[in-house]
Amino acid sequence: MPRTKASSQYERELLANIRTHGWQCTSVGAGEGQPCFSYSIGLFQSFGYPELLIIGLPSRFAHEMLTIAANAARPGNPLNVQEPTDALLEGFSCAFVKVPESAYDEYVLSASWYYEGNAFPLLQIVWSSKEGRFPWHPRAGKKFREAQPVVGSRNGAT
Repeated sequence: MPRTKASSQYERELLANIRTHGWQCTSVGAGEGQPCFSYSIGLFQSFGYPELLIIGLPSRFAHEMLTIAANAARPGNPLNVQEPTDALLEGFSCAFVKVPESAYDEYVLSASWYYEGNAFPLLQIVWSSKEGRFPWHPRAGKKFREAQPVVGSRNGAT
C-alpha cells in the first residue's frame, strides 16, 4: 500500500501530484561521472502500469516522454512494453528494459519511499541512436552507450 502521510515539503508535493495527476516525474541532475536521470512515481498505483526510468536525457525531454506514457496508460490503452515504439521520442525508437530490483536504490529512491519498499515493476526507457541502434547493439558507439547506461538486460535485443 502506498504512503499517504508525508514529513517534508517534497513528500507532501509528491503525494499531492499523485492525487491530482496520478503520477509524478522526479529528475536527478548529473553527478560526477554519472548521467542525469528521471523517473515516474505513481503509474503503477494509479494505472497498473510499470514505473519508468529514463537515463541520460535532460529532464524536460524525459518529462515529456513520461507524460506521453502516462497519458496512454491513464485511459487503459498503455504502450506495449514488449515492443519498441516511436511514440515517445520523435525520430527515435524506444525500447523498454526491465530494471532489476537491486538497482532501485541507485535510481528510484522516492518511488521506493512512496511504495514503502520495492514491490513495483520498473522499466527503463532506452532510445536508439540516429542510426537506429540501441546501446546493446555491437556497433553502438562508446559515447552513446555511456550517455544512457542500460541498467537491466534485454533478451534477444539488437
